[in-house]
Amino acid sequence: MRAVTSVEALCNIGLQGDRYANHVGFWRATDACQITLISEYDLRQALKRASRELHEHLLSGHHRRNLVIKGLRSNTLEGRRFRIGTAVFHYHKPRPPCGYLDQIEGEGLSRALGRHSGVCLRVVTSGSLSIGDSVVILDPSV
Repeated sequence: MRAVTSVEALCNIGLQGDRYANHVGFWRATDACQITLISEYDLRQALKRASRELHEHLLSGHHRRNLVIKGLRSNTLEGRRFRIGTAVFHYHKPRPPCGYLDQIEGEGLSRALGRHSGVCLRVVTSGSLSIGDSVVILDPSV
C-alpha cells in the first residue's frame, strides 16, 4: 500500500497501478472490487471499536481501502453514480473486511471495521482524481 496525491481511474478496470487492476496480491476474483472506498465517518466508527494499538493503523491507511472520502457516509452512495475529479463511478456493493487483514495489519482490525468497512465501486468513465477533489453525486434522485 502506498499513498498517492493523484491517480487515473480506468473504465471497468480500477485504479492504474493498483493490485486489483493488475490482478496481483491476496484476493479471489469472486471477491474482487475495481476500487474500494471508505468514508471518514466509517473510520471514526471503527476507531470506537479498535484497540488503541490499532488506531494508527486505521488512521494511516492500513484499512487497505483505495479511497477515503469526507463529508458523506459511504451508504449515501448506494445505487448512485458520482464523480470524483474527472472519473465517474458507480456504487457496486458493500466491502466487508477480510480475515487476512488481521494477519497483515494487526489482530482485531477486521472486527473494528465490521459493517463500517467501506464499499466497492465500478469505474464507469475513466478520468483523473486527486486529493481534495469533491464527490459529486450525478443522479441524486435515486
